[in-house]
Amino acid sequence: MEPLGNQPILINQVHQRLLTAIVDGTLPAGHRIRQGELAEMLGVSRQPISHALQLLRRERLLEQSGKRGLIVAHVEAARINDLYQVRTVIEQLAARLAAERVARKAAAAAEVDAVRTALAAGQELGPEAGVGSYIEADVAFHSAIYRLSGNSAVEETVAAQWPHLKRSMGMVLADAAGRPVIWAEHAAILFAILAGDGDRAAEAARRHTDRARNETVLRLSRRTAA
Repeated sequence: MEPLGNQPILINQVHQRLLTAIVDGTLPAGHRIRQGELAEMLGVSRQPISHALQLLRRERLLEQSGKRGLIVAHVEAARINDLYQVRTVIEQLAARLAAERVARKAAAAAEVDAVRTALAAGQELGPEAGVGSYIEADVAFHSAIYRLSGNSAVEETVAAQWPHLKRSMGMVLADAAGRPVIWAEHAAILFAILAGDGDRAAEAARRHTDRARNETVLRLSRRTAA
């Protein structure tokens, strides 16, 4: 048997690069995927490109489009609505558990500091920061709350859907005027958590995700109608 070398690592790198391009819109919905073009752009052979594309297809980020071959999957309003309905329940649970851990002094100082740091990092982003930076800051904040909740299944459950959620987040975060609202909502969630108020933390999390869901679905519906 031939040694594997670093081929799996290369496939993962290609997958991550393409995933980022899909999430931030560099590869927009409906974009036709050409293996040769991608291989040339990334400076790799077609083999890791092919493997990475299959991974993205299984993740439903690429789809077959007849004779056109693979294209970047469209973001469907119904699918995003479904994902956000589930996410709302998870965010409420995470915020409540995090607040309860703080209330009974069961949370490690490092876990609390991580959420504070994530909030500050997002609030400090200026208008010159790209949409990708805002998306990653948003994910970092919520992920820190998941860890503060003490329930490892929370972060594991959301992880598989982050690519799809990030694409929808990008639509909202592309509107610079709405970014302060998002981080004000984040601050409200953290304030309730640090106060040890599980009910208030869960309600703040619900309002935050419900608003994001409604705004994203509305944008997608308008785009489809146009």
